[in-house]
Amino acid sequence: MSTGRAEIGRRGEDIACRYLIEKGHTILERNWRSGHLEVDIISLDREGLHFVEVKSRVAPFSAAPEESVGYVKQKRIIAAAERYIHSRKRIATVFELPDISFDVISIIFEGGRIGIEWFPGAYIPIHV
Repeated sequence: MSTGRAEIGRRGEDIACRYLIEKGHTILERNWRSGHLEVDIISLDREGLHFVEVKSRVAPFSAAPEESVGYVKQKRIIAAAERYIHSRKRIATVFELPDISFDVISIIFEGGRIGIEWFPGAYIPIHV
C-alpha cells in the first residue's frame, strides 16, 4: 500500500472514530489484529458491541466504498470478531454477552469536503 493510500485510510479511521464517539460510542480498539485477521474499529455503546470496517475513498471513484465489503471480507471480520470476543473475558461471559453489530463506515474525500455514511448492522453473520 502506498503512503498516500495509507494516509487516506488513517484519516478515514480518525474521522470514523470521532463520528462514533459523537454518537455515544466508546472506542475499545483500533486496528485490532489476531494473526492475519484485523478489525478497523471495535466500539461499545448502549446497543452493544460494534465491529466496524472503515472504507475511505477520494472522489472520483468507480464504486461506493461500502460496496467493497464483500463476502470474503465479511467472513474475515466475523472470524476476527469471534477471536476478539473469546479473548476478552470482560466482554464475553457465559451470562452476559452484549448484542453484536457488524458495521461499515464510508468516508469520501471530495475537494475540501468530507462525506461520512454509517451502515450499522451492514451484514449479519450466517453460520452454515
